[in-house]
Amino acid sequence: MVEKVRFFAESSNFTNALKVTLASVAPVVAFAMLGHFEVGFTIAIGALLAFPSDISSNLKHKVNGLLAASFILAGSAFLVSIVYPFKYILYPVVAIMIFLLAMISAYGPRATLISFSGLLSVSLVFSNIYAGNELIMHTLLMLGGGLFYTCVSLLFYYLRPNRYAELQIAECIRITGKYLKLRGDLWNIDADRKKIVAKQLELQVELNTIHESIREILFSSKHASGPTGQNRKRLIVFVSLLDILELALATGFEHEKLQEKFKDHPQVLRTYQELAYRLASTLKRISKSIVQRTKYVSKHRLLNELAALQDAINEYEATLGAAKSSEGVYMLTTMLDYAEKQAEKINIIEKAVSLTSFAHDLKGRDKDLDKFLTPQYYPLRTLLENFSFSSATFRHALRLTIAILCGMIIGELLPLQNSYWILLTVVVILRPGYGLTKSRSFERIIGTVIGGMGAFGIVLLIDDVYVITSLAIISMILGYSMSNINYKVGATFVTMYVVFLYSMLTPDVRDVVGYRIIDTVVAAAIAFLANNFLWPSWEFLSIPVYLKKAVASNRTYLKEISKLYNQKGEAPVSYRLARKAAFIDIGNLMASYQRMIQEPKRRQKNLSEAYQLAVSNHTLLSSLASLGTYIQSHDTTKASEAFNVVVKAALKNLDETVEMLDGKSSEDSQQADLDLRFSEMRDLTEQTLAEGRELSLLERQLIRQEAQLIIEQLMWLINLTESIRKGVYTMNHKH
Repeated sequence: MVEKVRFFAESSNFTNALKVTLASVAPVVAFAMLGHFEVGFTIAIGALLAFPSDISSNLKHKVNGLLAASFILAGSAFLVSIVYPFKYILYPVVAIMIFLLAMISAYGPRATLISFSGLLSVSLVFSNIYAGNELIMHTLLMLGGGLFYTCVSLLFYYLRPNRYAELQIAECIRITGKYLKLRGDLWNIDADRKKIVAKQLELQVELNTIHESIREILFSSKHASGPTGQNRKRLIVFVSLLDILELALATGFEHEKLQEKFKDHPQVLRTYQELAYRLASTLKRISKSIVQRTKYVSKHRLLNELAALQDAINEYEATLGAAKSSEGVYMLTTMLDYAEKQAEKINIIEKAVSLTSFAHDLKGRDKDLDKFLTPQYYPLRTLLENFSFSSATFRHALRLTIAILCGMIIGELLPLQNSYWILLTVVVILRPGYGLTKSRSFERIIGTVIGGMGAFGIVLLIDDVYVITSLAIISMILGYSMSNINYKVGATFVTMYVVFLYSMLTPDVRDVVGYRIIDTVVAAAIAFLANNFLWPSWEFLSIPVYLKKAVASNRTYLKEISKLYNQKGEAPVSYRLARKAAFIDIGNLMASYQRMIQEPKRRQKNLSEAYQLAVSNHTLLSSLASLGTYIQSHDTTKASEAFNVVVKAALKNLDETVEMLDGKSSEDSQQADLDLRFSEMRDLTEQTLAEGRELSLLERQLIRQEAQLIIEQLMWLINLTESIRKGVYTMNHKH
């Protein structure tokens, strides 16, 4: 328990909660002591509204985002207050502001949260309208609150400048270890492989996000301070994690086939599974040591587990005999080969984490970081391109605008005490996707009821202002800490701190609790209706777009692998960029599917086909990773014409798939029989062995191993690409 609390206290969520609590409480306390409570409270509001835009990033983007949020939230509040007395222009101005602020989201995640700060500011204006000099002072204090939060955030950054980078690396290590654990689970005879693969794809989405964040950190650190020892260590760890992930994907064997083959010798597969679990647990311990800032000490020697697998392979060969066991030995040796490389990469991470100085050749991979970053620029063209109903951002902006206007009208018509809470809640829970809006609505209502009733009970029992203040601060920290982990729990504590705050400001806190619950229910109803009936963004419309990108990325990745096999040498930047794009696009496809299953049943069109195509593309990526990893890590023979013919056939399948997803008609064509080509590759292997009379036994084994792996992966590639092509054809012609 103590360890879990310590882990939580070291997390970025808790640190962020401390930042916003300090930035909000400090001005209130300071100005209250000077007799100007309202000044401190307004500054605190500005700090609270700026907080959402403080997302994980490098220092330059962090500061720019916070400054933009500060000026937008202050300017939005000023403009709404100016037009408030003129009811005939208030609604049009608010509508335009809400729409434009929501449209900022077209520029990406950071812009979305800056937009969120502005939307919250517009909603909060209606709590208290200012005019004249008071309005100017209020606007400046709001701006001051945003700038004060920026200073607090920078203070935390400079107190522990490397901590954020450490936590991101630790989280990446943890998720990668979790991914390896799932790969190990696939070897259970009674494994629910569909469920495990779905979890893997979910983790792939998380890994894509954190990889992008780490690249940004490494790139900015490199240019800000040069290749320092710490920066280089992080880069070594990150590159090793990418290689481990590719190796994990490369072990995507046909588990049913292997379990059938080794059903009389289950020990060998159990030994491999234990090794996979050991690799995963080692990464988990490394991650924990970074988070807890303790010296990492390796508890297990991975060499022992690798030796155990080698012994199991030897025992299998001895039991069956060399001739009968040859195919199985080649398979197991390939698995051992990948595991050895993963262990080698983990050993590199262990040294980078535990040793004061550590040198490792990155083979030039530190020079191309900028090519792997998503460009951070905001051309007007991006905004203009989203001004159409084909844009999900445009539809959401219209939906949110109408929902806010409905909330304003309901607040005017109903005798509610704080009707602006309706607007705030609509902004918070109305998301572009149906599933997230639905879950947030229910979680918000539950959290509000539990938090409101709990805080009300405490206020009735305790009448000490210092105790209530302390509870409000604790609730605030816990609320903001938990919002990204468990939204329902976060909403509970946020409601509690609001009730505690109002109990100190108003005499009848019972009304506060009651009206807050009513406002939350009304806002949830508005959000639910808006997402159902106002240009809803159903995922079955987006699936083909994500599917096309995934197929195209796998196609590019296959082309790069073929080029590498033909030309030999080190993997170029284009290979790694293709791999990155394939990982990201497969993750985005699965994320779209996950959103679809949260939608109403009647809107889940082609659900089973979408899932099967997502899994098939992930399996194809696994096969490609296996092929690419083997080629990179072995001195391979010359690529044969038969190899290129088979690859060309696989690429043709993918080309036709992309064309079908573009809406072009395509026949459900059949590929030419490729069995002859696979026979040619086998014959070529035998010819190479026959001509190489001087080859050693080890060299002959390696040639046979290469031939078997390449042929098996190519056969799998053909089957997978054909399956994907037929799946898309069926989906297009289903209705």
